[in-house]
Amino acid sequence: MDNDLPRNQIPELFHPHRTEFTCKHELTVAPPLDPQAEAWYQEAMVLDTPDLWKDDRDWPRIVELYTKAAERKHWKAMNNLATLHQTGVWGLRDSSKVLVVRDPKAAMALTEEAMRMGVPLAYAVMGNYYNDGFIVKRDPTAAWAFWQKAADMGNSYAQFTIGRSLLTAMDAPERSRWANTPLGIKMLECAFAQGHSDAAEELGLQYEVVEKDKSRALHYYHEGVKLGSAGSANALFAEFRKVDGLSPFGKDQSRSERYNVLGDALDHNPDLRFPNLDRVLPLPPAKLPQWSGKPEDLINAAKPVIPAPPPAATTPGANLSGRAHIPQGSVLPEFAVPPEDETRLIAGLIEVRPQYEATTADFSGYWLPQLLHPVTLAHRTWNQDQVPRRYARGESFDDWRIGLTHNDGRILWHYMGVPEQLELQDSPAQVRSGQWRVAQANPAKLTCDGDEACPQSGIWQPSLSAEHPRRLLVNWRWREAAAMQGQAFPDPQRDWLVDVPSYAVTWRLVETI
Repeated sequence: MDNDLPRNQIPELFHPHRTEFTCKHELTVAPPLDPQAEAWYQEAMVLDTPDLWKDDRDWPRIVELYTKAAERKHWKAMNNLATLHQTGVWGLRDSSKVLVVRDPKAAMALTEEAMRMGVPLAYAVMGNYYNDGFIVKRDPTAAWAFWQKAADMGNSYAQFTIGRSLLTAMDAPERSRWANTPLGIKMLECAFAQGHSDAAEELGLQYEVVEKDKSRALHYYHEGVKLGSAGSANALFAEFRKVDGLSPFGKDQSRSERYNVLGDALDHNPDLRFPNLDRVLPLPPAKLPQWSGKPEDLINAAKPVIPAPPPAATTPGANLSGRAHIPQGSVLPEFAVPPEDETRLIAGLIEVRPQYEATTADFSGYWLPQLLHPVTLAHRTWNQDQVPRRYARGESFDDWRIGLTHNDGRILWHYMGVPEQLELQDSPAQVRSGQWRVAQANPAKLTCDGDEACPQSGIWQPSLSAEHPRRLLVNWRWREAAAMQGQAFPDPQRDWLVDVPSYAVTWRLVETI
């Protein structure tokens, strides 16, 4: 029956004046994400890049990747796929060209499936459906009920939506505003603890305009830039241009300029995060580090950093010289095939036969000398000691009988093919999309507990143990921090509003600065 559909099971109605709210976090209550599905999801995110016009993005591949991830119950991919089905995609150059076909039924099916899985985000999306009148009849009352349900379940978007609506001096329901500032701040703080950038901006605005607490306003705006809030960056761009703004030492044109660069970058690509902002733009009274003036240098320095890959293992033949040398990173194939340009005009099956010494190579590539009839242990040892050697087509094989006599028999040269480049391990999707960067070099392994002073200036990655219930709030690249020697590391409770003591966090050095 239709009444059994999740869309028709309206939650408890919205209570804007309630006094209690228990902060929950979506990642700790939603189903865990399958690693392969997460890889497909990130690949789709790379392809759906703002660096390309919508017309130039590979929409069939994007939909395919989201679909594959959704089939493995990856709820973030399910939501992105539902959004594509809900809105469709049309071209920019040709507005009549359909790039992704709308499929409202598929969008609703994905959202309701995620609701059955207990995903808080899906309840927030259903609130959007009721607010917009998508498939269901437009009903703001139902929309707020679903948003409240989602916020109570742990969804940061719903916590932000409701929290912002409660920051007013008097009720104005016609504008979706109600006076319940204490609860509103609690919800915004809960969303901020999950990395919600708009919640950081809203908290900054609240403490700047209403609470008149410049220090806290500056903190939340600055943290908002780290989390990817263009609004926070633009706010600080303006504030540091004022004599009586949030800057504790008055007008600061240099800092203002840097916030402006980062704000422009976030306006272009909202997926960027700048956790290492303090490396290039620390809050005063810290001295500003040198900057080349190039926007890309500032942006890259503030991005998340991943360790540099280990040096590639030496491939066979890379250390040999002369004809035996094979370039590093290349290996001989399992099945030897002559170069295509040397066989293009040959009709039928190509047979590559061993060739006797004192002949010329039929094909370019590497050839291995072997005794035709090894009889003694010395013969077999000689064969084992030989390595492939490079000859061009038509080139004479060398007289290669070192350690042999003519009584040991004839030598055959066996074709081993042309070296193939080993496939390099793919960089993470976030690196290829420009969201992360790779460390210039891996430092010596160094770890530190969060309640200790930073022992080495650098970029540090925090982590909680695999058993810790709040690890999914901390173990992220966007929680990195640029810390100087002797400084304290970020305090999770004070700086992130995450209920984790400093000593429980292990910090690992990713890159020295």
